Amino acid sequence: MRQLWFIGMVIAALVGALPAVAQDGGEALDSRFAGDPRYPAPEFPTGLDWLNVPAPLTVEALRGKVVLLDFWTYGCINCIHMIPVLQQLEARYPDELVVIGVHSAKFENEGQTDNIRQIVRRYGLEHPVINDSAFVVWNTFRPYGVNAWPTFAVIDPRGNLFAVQAGEIPFEAFDRVIGGMVSTFDSVGEINRQPIELKLEREAAPNNALAFPGKVLADTASGRLFIADSSHHRIIIADLTSYEVLDIIGGSRGLTDGSYAEAAFDTPQGMALRDGTLYVADTYNHVIRAVNLAERAVTTIAGTGEQGYERNVSGPALQIPLSSPWDVAFGEGDILYIAMAGTHQLWQMNVAEGAVSSLVGSGIEGLLDGGFGDAQLAQPSGLFYRDGILYFADSESSSIRAADIGKRQVFTLAGPVFNNLFEYGDKDGRVGDSRLQHALGVTGGADGKLYVADTYNSKIKLLDPASAEIRTRFGLGGLGGFRDGGPDEAQFDEPGGLDYADGKLYVADTNNHAIRVIDLAANTVSTVVFPNPETLLIGGRATVIAGNAAQGEQISLPEQTVGRGAGEIVLTIVLPEGYKLNPLAPFTAEWTVSGEALTIDEADRVQRISAPELPLRIPVVLAEGSDLLHGELTIYYCQAVKEELCFIDQVGVDVPVVVSPDAAGTEIRIERSITPPELPGGGL
Repeated sequence: MRQLWFIGMVIAALVGALPAVAQDGGEALDSRFAGDPRYPAPEFPTGLDWLNVPAPLTVEALRGKVVLLDFWTYGCINCIHMIPVLQQLEARYPDELVVIGVHSAKFENEGQTDNIRQIVRRYGLEHPVINDSAFVVWNTFRPYGVNAWPTFAVIDPRGNLFAVQAGEIPFEAFDRVIGGMVSTFDSVGEINRQPIELKLEREAAPNNALAFPGKVLADTASGRLFIADSSHHRIIIADLTSYEVLDIIGGSRGLTDGSYAEAAFDTPQGMALRDGTLYVADTYNHVIRAVNLAERAVTTIAGTGEQGYERNVSGPALQIPLSSPWDVAFGEGDILYIAMAGTHQLWQMNVAEGAVSSLVGSGIEGLLDGGFGDAQLAQPSGLFYRDGILYFADSESSSIRAADIGKRQVFTLAGPVFNNLFEYGDKDGRVGDSRLQHALGVTGGADGKLYVADTYNSKIKLLDPASAEIRTRFGLGGLGGFRDGGPDEAQFDEPGGLDYADGKLYVADTNNHAIRVIDLAANTVSTVVFPNPETLLIGGRATVIAGNAAQGEQISLPEQTVGRGAGEIVLTIVLPEGYKLNPLAPFTAEWTVSGEALTIDEADRVQRISAPELPLRIPVVLAEGSDLLHGELTIYYCQAVKEELCFIDQVGVDVPVVVSPDAAGTEIRIERSITPPELPGGGL
């Protein structure tokens, strides 16, 4: 098997200089661009969840295509770095190349199909993705060198393995190999340019007022709330009290300076405020931006716009490439600290002098405390500075760590304390014994304690830096959810950032596309509702701007008695005058039973239907006895006139059912009457 090398190697060394050979009895091919017929690609195992396609694919059915397998896991920064490379390849070879993402999860949370579905939408992936959480595909390809994230396997148009290589690989290296392969097989008429059928996840999802917000910044002095609306590539400024949207900075993907309307970002994350200037970690652009709030203008102040790879550097900020800066925080004076996730380091920038330099971490990914130059970090993604200590959420080591700026020492405060990037979980306690799961955010309260966004555990935790003990404050954990309420009720879904201001925590609840507010005195969680949501619409697209999802409404209907045999659940949805179902967003119903009187076929337990025909009818088999039918309904609906303004109704329904031989009917009837939410200030 060949290995793909980096573009600095000459092409002859890249693919070898072998004579032409015949494959499978076919015509002779230039073997520099053809796989060895002794190594046919293993067929994909059955029984796995596939995303972005209507049905699983097979290696056999992909003959005639160049196939590129991407073994990845969604929290891995090196995997994230490869997404634009894959998108560039897909654009260059739209009909000849099929990229298939094989998602072999590192963390338990990353292995859930619904979470991968969220990530596919968040990262804008438009190629097939397999949920390989049990490492079935990974292990099939392991003998050929698949043993790290990311790893790439190239399969030629005859279904033979051509090359396997781990790491970040430049576009140019892939381009030479794939281009040569396409040309070689085209010469013998074996390139199939018929597009594969796709069923993109993004097309089945509604637009939201926010899209995967990553970080949030609350400023009591100016009474403003700054939101990194990451997947909308913009910064939102809202009133800290009323949540009225005051301004929007950016809103298109790119790297453009200028006015609020002209500026473009690429997945902005962390922010810091100093003297009327908002500093933004523009993550996928690999730059730091400065927003002059008085002049309403955006300027790039660090980075070149290209991803950097150097670990030990210093110099003019605009001449040194950065690598996925994920958060920023001010220290003393003019020093802005940068969580450089892509190089597993912390950097610093003197904003007055316009100079950057690496500060903490050797650049080796790991969990190792010690001096600044020797310490090993693992994708630091959240920062908070206080009294000479720079606290950081070290996401891939699932720990909270601290850098003592004066002593130039790194130490760990929560999570494991030895160099093992696979020690994670959900366990409160002292450092060494406690466990987190890919924590992305950290901030400080007024009492010296720290608050942590334990992202993949979907929890907010409290950390005492003096005792190095951490405990859960809010969130039920598990697979996440969306519910307001007290500590035993509230649910989050992969919160990515948080900030403290005046007794409250403001949380970027990323997968819920929402900003949550934790009132620490009242011990409650609520959800920000914008009183002027129409300002957040993008291009007039239908957008979900409010609803009851965070309230987690549950209703119980009266007992129903039905007869034995084949029956139906009959669901009716009643909308008020002037409203209609959103035809673009999928209505969802999930059904469970707690007894044996009702039997719902596996294929009928979940409905995901755009513009369903109502009433909706779900087959059920009725046997004598009693049972409890439970339905989880998610209904998207819009105003009939202002079609771009949409809402979400999310409710759990319990129906006690008695099946009697004396009853005549076999329909279990459920009716949901929807009342649109009242927005602050009249809203619409």
